[in-house]
Amino acid sequence: MAFSASIEKLIEEFEKLPSIGHKTAVRLAFHVLNSSEEVATDFANAILDARKNLKFCSICNNITDVDPCPICSNPKRNKDVICVVEDVRDIVPIERTNEYSGVYHVLQGVISPVNGIGPNDIKIRELISRIGNNDVKELILATNPDVEGEATAMYISKLVKPFNIKTTRIAHGIPIGGDLEYTDEVTLAKAMENRREI
Repeated sequence: MAFSASIEKLIEEFEKLPSIGHKTAVRLAFHVLNSSEEVATDFANAILDARKNLKFCSICNNITDVDPCPICSNPKRNKDVICVVEDVRDIVPIERTNEYSGVYHVLQGVISPVNGIGPNDIKIRELISRIGNNDVKELILATNPDVEGEATAMYISKLVKPFNIKTTRIAHGIPIGGDLEYTDEVTLAKAMENRREI
């Protein structure tokens, strides 16, 4: 053991974070230790406050400190268009576009039989209930373009068919500034499939 037990414990806790290896954990631990007591206390309190005060929105399952969340309670949002996302973090990039003014539904996962996750393990039932109780005109399926995301989108699209609402899937393809030579076959196939008239 190169460090004292307290430092080793702090390093171990940082290593539990996603994408944090040992070297980064050591760097983060010493950053906290070299900070003033006030900065370290503020950091610890921010974590504790977030754990204590944050909850899931009772309408869309977004993480929030008020219920309903600011998006669901905003009267300027178009409530008859719902964008379905896998994770709370997926809302941020969509909001950054400033192109979407509807509301969201966070599934909190995707259907993944390999990982033992079925339709009842994510928030699909809540979505169907929400559609049935509201005048929804369009459902935008914005799950990731991987096997699980595609399967989840297809499953939801079949479930909502009886509601006779417009169901769309976000387009996938070559990013702006991308080069065809370096684009993988699946992305290129999606780009061809989602081509539009100009």
